[in-house]
Amino acid sequence: MALFPYDLARPLLFRLDPETAHEWTMNLLARAGGTPLQCAWRHARVSDPVQLAGLKFPNRVGLAAGMDKNARAIDALGAMGFGFVEVGTVTPLPQPGNPKPRLFRLPRAQALITRMGINNDGLQAFVHNVRISRFHSSKATQDEGERMILGLNIGKNAATPMERATQDYLTCLAGVYPWADYVAVNISSPNTKNLRDLQSDAALDALLAALAARRAELAQEHGKRVPLFLKIAPDLDEAQVQAIAAALRKHGIDGVIAANTTLAREAVQGMPHGDEAGGLSGAPVREASNRVIRALRAALGAGFPIIGVGGILSGADAVEKIQAGADAVQICTGLIYRGPTLAGEAARALRDAGK
Repeated sequence: MALFPYDLARPLLFRLDPETAHEWTMNLLARAGGTPLQCAWRHARVSDPVQLAGLKFPNRVGLAAGMDKNARAIDALGAMGFGFVEVGTVTPLPQPGNPKPRLFRLPRAQALITRMGINNDGLQAFVHNVRISRFHSSKATQDEGERMILGLNIGKNAATPMERATQDYLTCLAGVYPWADYVAVNISSPNTKNLRDLQSDAALDALLAALAARRAELAQEHGKRVPLFLKIAPDLDEAQVQAIAAALRKHGIDGVIAANTTLAREAVQGMPHGDEAGGLSGAPVREASNRVIRALRAALGAGFPIIGVGGILSGADAVEKIQAGADAVQICTGLIYRGPTLAGEAARALRDAGK
């Protein structure tokens, strides 16, 4: 049980500019992770193991990419009770992202709009942070049934022309491969110009073919096969989902993460900041994410790993994702509105629903 309830911290954080609050929180977590101060937010991990893509997840609730872009707070985030934590998105070179302000709260909708632009410190700093984490240094001594799973999320630099995007992904894949339990390939951020074009048939086919070939080389080089997951957008129609499902099967990709933020604004029309450019996350994305998950499950059949993300703010929301066809779930915006207790609440709800 955490010593400092999030209900006390949230009003203070919400008085700050959203990005300032985020930076302050991540700095605290990065510095205090693995120290006695971690008791302030530590929560016991619910045991509800599941096997996905050859990995044993201690429970089915993870943290989505975007919270910790630079892998600075792996230890602190893992202490919140997640079964898996995904950090990134990382790009080959550092990039500052888009001009500020670029992060907006919509409390009435339990939502955020972000146009950060995948700001991060680059691949070299990212890998360094993963390597020095206590989590990574203690992996060999942790019981496989209880060890948290670490996902590393990769992308392309905004300045890289789309015709050279594949090389950015290959560079990142090679850089993170030795340190990842799985690698997530982000082709769905709405805040990198034209990135979602990689979800089109020909572009996706070429990207996945290149990633699969490079993964085969890296598997031989490192003596292990690291699963690849593709992260897609919620703004896809039935035909697009079908095409993505076929490409995943064709190239031996191990799983799919559905879904990223949405460009839709119907749910937040008229609200303060509701017309800001960027990706909308939180409660308004819940049904769009569930729709894509249902379509993916119908197209992929039983047994293909799907991680559901988007709009989880309660245990019931997490159960709804599983009922839609997901095998595991991730939260991100929900952590900002509900705090670390959400991880345990969702994990218990999924465990109890499976009994």
